[in-house]
Amino acid sequence: MAFVPSFSIVYESFRLAVGSLRSNKLRTMLTLLGIIVGVTAVIAVVTIINGLDSTVADAFSAQGSTAFSVSKRPLVITSREDFIRFNKRKDVTEQDAEALGRLCDTCWRVGTSINGTGLVKYGENRAENASVRGLSLEMFDIENVSLQAGRLWTDQEGRSGRPLCVVGTDIVDNLFEGRSPYSVIGQEIRIDGIPFTISAVAEPFGKVLGFSRDNFVYVPFEAGQRMFGSRDSIVIHVQVRDSALFETAKDDVRSIMRNRRKKEFSDKDDGFSIDSQDAFIGIYQNATSGIYFATIGVAVISLVVGGIVVMNIMLVSVTERTKEIGLRKAVGAKQSDILLQFMIESVTVTMVGGAIGVFTGYGLAYLLSFVLGFPLLISPSSAFLGVTVSFVVGMISGSYPAWSASRLSPIDAMRNE
Repeated sequence: MAFVPSFSIVYESFRLAVGSLRSNKLRTMLTLLGIIVGVTAVIAVVTIINGLDSTVADAFSAQGSTAFSVSKRPLVITSREDFIRFNKRKDVTEQDAEALGRLCDTCWRVGTSINGTGLVKYGENRAENASVRGLSLEMFDIENVSLQAGRLWTDQEGRSGRPLCVVGTDIVDNLFEGRSPYSVIGQEIRIDGIPFTISAVAEPFGKVLGFSRDNFVYVPFEAGQRMFGSRDSIVIHVQVRDSALFETAKDDVRSIMRNRRKKEFSDKDDGFSIDSQDAFIGIYQNATSGIYFATIGVAVISLVVGGIVVMNIMLVSVTERTKEIGLRKAVGAKQSDILLQFMIESVTVTMVGGAIGVFTGYGLAYLLSFVLGFPLLISPSSAFLGVTVSFVVGMISGSYPAWSASRLSPIDAMRNE
């Protein structure tokens, strides 16, 4: 039958273990240090990475899994050779967008954009490297853009070339120095020297990894073509009603676009790229996974070192208390009692170190968040992880010293000086 200690035995063993730890405060603190460092690193890294994951996923998945884009080049190009190869493709045109809107039954909304950057000025104030995008009206629904002031241009205004624009909150702050969004409606700004009248101010999108997403100007698609060149390749954006239709819509779009480019079945290159925001999320996760595992590896090494320290300190404790162990055995203590006492002592010190490490880990994560602007996502599971790891380290580290103590002969132990 397996040994199951009673509550009184466990409590007495715990009381003795705590008394031993309190009587050697410096040694206990040194023992705690390795565990605290390891758990602190684990908690801080998990908290920050979880926060970054959540923020990036929210930022790049505003449309969920219902929208994707069709463009001449993919969103992410990793080599110069690929860039040259993609540039040889045919341009994506408005006629392609019209064909998708007409022929794709699974496509709910089809919008177009043409993208660039520019210098935006109002009087002497300027916003450099602002994102300037020419958008069809469908894009505001596809990208879930909300307005906090003003109105969108109408389809007729866009096609007639009326110079209206929607600006982000950074443009308002930089050019109008703290004025309210409502007060800038109707004001004229210049984009690379071309005058545009502000018709609306968008709700802020916030920051991702410290970079603002509100330094932008949206103009009608036709105006964007005049600015960036009507013969340039455009980007087509497609949205489906339900995420269940997402893959089917991508297949339909691929088939339509390949037919328009007279692609044979054997042609491996479609002649265009279909991308969703998952491409950005995948790159981000690949970039952070290396950092995550490297930091976790350092934390694991710290915990291993901490565990070795705990084992050494416990062996020293066994040596110092050999006579005490012999006396306890002489008055009736069993091997299991001695084993339990030292195991509880080892687990107690690592659990205390783990608890302190959880709080210091959250504190370090908060400090990094405050200084570097990283988002946080505090999860109870990370605290449970820290304490669990501490418990396991305590069990492993204390097992050999506890076994050694329990195997001592009472006669030989009492003779020890």
